[in-house]
Amino acid sequence: MPADTATPVRPGFWRRVWEWLPDRVDGRVRFFAWATLVVQVGIVGTGGLVRLTGSGLGCPTWPQCTEGSFVPTPEMEGIHPIIEFGNRTLTFVLAAVAIVMFLFVIRMRRTRPELFWLALAIGLYVPLQAVIGGITVLTRLNPYVVGLHYLASGVLVVFAAMLVARVYTVAGPRRVVAPRWYVAVTWIAAALVAVTVVVGVLVTGSGPHAGDGGAARNGLNPELMQHIHAWPSYALFACTLVLLIGSWRLRATSRLPQWTAALLGVELVQIAVGLWQARTGLPIVLVNIHMVLAMLLLAAMTAVVMHLSVPAAAPEPDQKGSSGSTAMARNSSVR
Repeated sequence: MPADTATPVRPGFWRRVWEWLPDRVDGRVRFFAWATLVVQVGIVGTGGLVRLTGSGLGCPTWPQCTEGSFVPTPEMEGIHPIIEFGNRTLTFVLAAVAIVMFLFVIRMRRTRPELFWLALAIGLYVPLQAVIGGITVLTRLNPYVVGLHYLASGVLVVFAAMLVARVYTVAGPRRVVAPRWYVAVTWIAAALVAVTVVVGVLVTGSGPHAGDGGAARNGLNPELMQHIHAWPSYALFACTLVLLIGSWRLRATSRLPQWTAALLGVELVQIAVGLWQARTGLPIVLVNIHMVLAMLLLAAMTAVVMHLSVPAAAPEPDQKGSSGSTAMARNSSVR
C-alpha cells in the first residue's frame, strides 16, 4: 500500500452512540417522558391487583421469590405466586424506561438541567421503591409499610408529571402568570390532594383488602376513616372549581384552563368511583380503579402547579386577558 494513502478514521462505537443521543428536546424525549409517567401509574394498577387478589405473599420472601429461587417453583401452587412475581418483574420495565429517559437527556445536562435532574431522580428512586416493596414482604404486609410503598409510587408519579410538563417548554427563567390569590388557592388544593391520598392509604389499611388472609390491619375504624377521607376530597373539589373559573382570564398566556379542567375531570370520576365502591362492598375492580385514579389526581395537580409559570420571554397579558402581541396586532389591523 502506498505510504501516502490515508485510511479514513471512523468514529468509535460509543462516540456514534453519544452523537445519536438527543442534544435538544425532540420526539424521542417527549415519548419517553410520557412513557415514564405511564409506567409509573401502570405499576400502581398491577400492584393493586397483587394486593386485592390476596397475592401479596405469593412470593413469601425477597429478593428471592422463595428460598433458593428467584422465580416461582412448581411446588408453589395457585395463581398468587404468578401475580406477585409478575408485578416484581415489571420493576425491570420501569428501570429500562428510566435508563433510556436519562440517556436521552444526558447531553442536555447543561442546557436543560431540570430535565437531567428529574430523570436522574426517577432513575435512582426506582430501585429504592423496589427495596420498599421488598420490605413490605419481609414485614408480612404491615399496613403502614404497604402504605409507604404506595405513597412512594405517588412521589414517582409527581416527578414523572413534572418531567412531562417540562419537555413541552423552553429553558431559561420563568415568571408566574397567575395572581397571588390564584397561586395560594393552587397550593391549598395541592395540600388537599396530599391529605386526601394519605388518608385514603389509611382507609385502605383499615379495610378488608390486606393483600393476604393473615396480614394485619391498622386497627382504625374503616367507616369513620371513609368519612374523614371524604372531607378533604370535597374541599379539593371546591378549590378546583375556583381555579377553573379563575383560569379563564389566563387563557391567552397559560394552559391553566386545560389542566384545571383535567384536574376537575379526574376528581369527578374519582368521587363517583369512591361513592360507588363504598356502596357496593368495595369490589376489587372499583378499588383498583380508585387507586389508579389517585395517581392520576397527583399527576393532574402537578400539571396545574407547573403551569402557574411560563417562560420569562412569553408575552404578558393585557387587562382584557389577551397577550400584548395579540393586542398590538388588533390595533395595527384597526389602523
